[in-house]
Amino acid sequence: MLVHATPLEGAALIELKRLEDDRGFFARSFCREEFEAAGLEPAVEQCNVSFNHRKGTLRGFHYQLAPSAEAKTIRCIRGAVYDVIVDLRPDSPTYLRHFGAALTAENRLAMHVPRNFAHAYLTLTDGAETLYQVSAAHTPGAERGLRWDDPALGVEWPAPVEVVSAKDAGWPLLAAAPADAR
Repeated sequence: MLVHATPLEGAALIELKRLEDDRGFFARSFCREEFEAAGLEPAVEQCNVSFNHRKGTLRGFHYQLAPSAEAKTIRCIRGAVYDVIVDLRPDSPTYLRHFGAALTAENRLAMHVPRNFAHAYLTLTDGAETLYQVSAAHTPGAERGLRWDDPALGVEWPAPVEVVSAKDAGWPLLAAAPADAR
């Protein structure tokens, strides 16, 4: 694996280091030792799959409060998504800054999202499917979210947002969210 730092400390893009021959290639997509060496959280408590019928489907921004905060590693295994993370660590120099990258079945990149970051993605193709490795179990009472179109975040999505769940559309704007919700 090749781990590429992002402008947000602790977050990374993970590229496969491919061993190729006439059959195709082999690559490790996860290695506890390599994650630890790169300063990434290697714990995996759950693995989740998300399938999306339509291009323009927005999922997020999601996160969980401590002590149920999650680190995630997301990979697009079919189609393409634009993946965005937001730093919610109040003491971080990049607090409320975001970073986005295209994750596709072709580029095989993965985004590592540290604890205390919000995460969202927009599908760029019909039939986009993602695979998540998550460090903590989903805890409904700890789940929170940010609005995908919050002007305080200033995320520029690369395509129109056409499908958003009522839950994701209903998250409060940062200006209206209680401080303990971040």
